[in-house]
Amino acid sequence: MNTPINGNDLMELGFPQGQIIGIALKSNSNRNGFNRDQMITNFKQVLETPENYIDDAIFSKLATALIEKANEKSEDFIQLNPNPKAFSAYGLDQIEEGARKQMEVAMQLPVTVAGALMPDAHQGYGLPIGGVLATRNAIIPYGVGVDIGCRMALSVYDIPEAFYYQNEIKFKRELIAHTKFGAGHGFSGRFKSDHSVLESNLFKDHDFIKNLKDKAWSQLGSSGGGNHFVEFGIMEFAEADEILNIPKGKYVALLTHSGSRGMGAMIAGHYTKIAKDGCKLPEVARNLAYLDLSSDVGQEYWIAMNLAGDYASACHEIIHTKMAKALGATVLAKVENHHNFAWKEIWNNEEVIVHRKGATPAAKGVMGIIPGSMTAPGFLVRGKGEENAINSASHGAGRRMSRTKAIQNTTQIEMKSILKDHGVTLIGAGLDESPMAYKDIHKVMAAQQELVDVVATFTPKLVRMADDGSRED
Repeated sequence: MNTPINGNDLMELGFPQGQIIGIALKSNSNRNGFNRDQMITNFKQVLETPENYIDDAIFSKLATALIEKANEKSEDFIQLNPNPKAFSAYGLDQIEEGARKQMEVAMQLPVTVAGALMPDAHQGYGLPIGGVLATRNAIIPYGVGVDIGCRMALSVYDIPEAFYYQNEIKFKRELIAHTKFGAGHGFSGRFKSDHSVLESNLFKDHDFIKNLKDKAWSQLGSSGGGNHFVEFGIMEFAEADEILNIPKGKYVALLTHSGSRGMGAMIAGHYTKIAKDGCKLPEVARNLAYLDLSSDVGQEYWIAMNLAGDYASACHEIIHTKMAKALGATVLAKVENHHNFAWKEIWNNEEVIVHRKGATPAAKGVMGIIPGSMTAPGFLVRGKGEENAINSASHGAGRRMSRTKAIQNTTQIEMKSILKDHGVTLIGAGLDESPMAYKDIHKVMAAQQELVDVVATFTPKLVRMADDGSRED
């Protein structure tokens, strides 16, 4: 199979992110008869000994760029730590090399205190998705992520399992009626929702945020693209939970996953650019550019990030309130947790900034939700407070295929067949969100038994996602 080479493939080989990736991809478009495997081998050799390819017909520009990059004066950049501390990793055998290398680079930052890699980790921009990084008085916009405050929210209803199967059409109708999906999509006119989060003075006083209120209002109560979803399922408590005060049994539940929509993405983009302009790191670490929290701009981002998190929570609250009202249901328990965020926490007797990019807070006693895929169970968990994991756990199963590979390796017939086998009704979603694109959630959970206790299991039954292939996560 001659799958095209992409930027992620090149980063896995060790190419630095940035302009050199673009030059390499142009070289790949002029492969002169080489197949994919041959080009991968060639790229490895050019990376190792660029001086041998200065006059090569295909690789001369790439070789020159690599030599120039290596020859740049190191004093122009903030120096990386040549002897970084080791990071903790869980389920390392399930984690791709690209994610491991990104974590290794993150540990070299001069502001890094500690790091951990969760078993659902995969390669992202800057900090890997599933990466946890504690820093000293510094905030990394790409360590938080583009979809700031992305979260899971769960409502467990006083509705028995049998009622769902007897009334599936009603659940489907309410799911369609009260949700909206897709990057850039929102509500207008009388369909707009309202929430106290829009009354924040930041929409008047913050130089950047004040321009985002209209977008925030139109998208309030909607969900994003990519892997964001709203779904009904069956929540099973194998044993009664005294803390949540829920008896043993099976209940209908609503589970949602989305973040701060366009507002969060614009905040992330704006402050990432400022960080990159002011924090000159070597090319390999460029996407980990950070802001000093003692600086005005660092405080600006911190305030904006927290507002984006509050806004993301408001979006979930609106969806859950609408759905409970439409169903006439009583909520027995509601649990919410977020990732793609940074927290001030005490770690090893020191205040640090803990970035959890695609990782669930799991301090002792803290509740969280870890979903699988649309055909695999999710888990309601309670954190154990494992310090080596920086009080964290995975935020899901994690991807084992990129979106491109999922589309290339899955057919509509295969996807419909696996959904039918698992008794799942799907509204929306493209092949990029195929269940086969995700890791085995049972292996992921097995790798983090020392991080969380399982309280209950959620089995998806009716899932809605965006069907335009967009992403905001």
